[in-house]
Amino acid sequence: MGTRLQKLLAAGGVASRRRAEELLRAGRVRVNGRVARLGERADPDTDRIEVDGVRVSAETHAYWLLHKPRGVLSTRSDSRGRPTVLELLPRRTVERLRLFPVGRLDLDSEGLLLLTNDGDVAHALLHPSLETEREYLVTVRGRPSAAALRRLARGVRLEDGVTAPARVGRTRHLARQDRSEISLTLIEGRKRQIRRSLSALGHPVVRLVRRRMGPLRLGDLEPGAARPLTPRERSALLRHARERSPRPRRGARTGGRPRAAGRSKTARGRSNRRPESSSPISRQATI
Repeated sequence: MGTRLQKLLAAGGVASRRRAEELLRAGRVRVNGRVARLGERADPDTDRIEVDGVRVSAETHAYWLLHKPRGVLSTRSDSRGRPTVLELLPRRTVERLRLFPVGRLDLDSEGLLLLTNDGDVAHALLHPSLETEREYLVTVRGRPSAAALRRLARGVRLEDGVTAPARVGRTRHLARQDRSEISLTLIEGRKRQIRRSLSALGHPVVRLVRRRMGPLRLGDLEPGAARPLTPRERSALLRHARERSPRPRRGARTGGRPRAAGRSKTARGRSNRRPESSSPISRQATI
C-alpha cells in the first residue's frame, strides 16, 4: 500500500510533517509526474517523488545542536538578507543533509535550537498535543512580586485572551542592575508569550535563553556554535519521539472502543498528570 506522502517527505528531510502537508495542498508534490494530493501513499522504491521538480530520496537522519545567538533568524533563508541559523553551520553540511530548524526562537532570543532533517522527530517535539517541555532562563527588569509570579504561573490576560499556565522555577534578584532572573518551563502556546506576559506584569524581558527542549540541554555550548548530537543525546531524542508517536488503533480489530484521533497513549496519559513540579505548565510553541 505504500507510505503516506507527508511521512515520506519528512523522512527524506524535505520538511516537517506539517510543512509537508502544506506542500501537498499547494500542489508542489508530484508522484510519477502527476500532482499528488494530501493523504496519498507512495512507495519510494518504485515511485518517483518530486517536490518543485527535485526528486526526493531517503536520507540518513542527522541531528545538530545549535546555540542560537541574538540577531540571527531561526529560518532557512530570509528575503531581506538577514543572517539565519543555517549560516552558522558549514555550507556543505547544510546542503548535503538538508537540515532545517526545529522550534523557532525570535530574533532577540537565544539558546538551544535543534537542526535536523528528521520530520518525525520535529513533529514529536512541536505538535501541541505531545507536550514537549521547553525550559527558559528569562532576565527581566525590576523584581517581580510573589503575586506577579503567581499570576504568571496561573496565566496572564493578554489582548488575545488569558495565557495557559507556566511553571515558575528558581528566581534570583540582581540588585545592582535592578533585574531578576526567572526559570520558566513551558509546553506550547502563543507567539512571544513569555515576552508579552512579563511585559503585562510590568517587567519587560531583557534577555531570554532557551536551556532545554525535551531531553536536549544547551549545556556550555557557546553562542553561535553548533555540533552533532552525542550518541547518548541522539538515543534520548529518538526515544522521546517514539514515546510520543501515535499508536495503532485497537478498536477495529478487537471490537473495543477506538482511541481518540490524533492523541497518542503516552500524550493522553500525561494530560491529567502534573509535571515534576506542582506548579502548572504553559502551552508554548514559539518564543
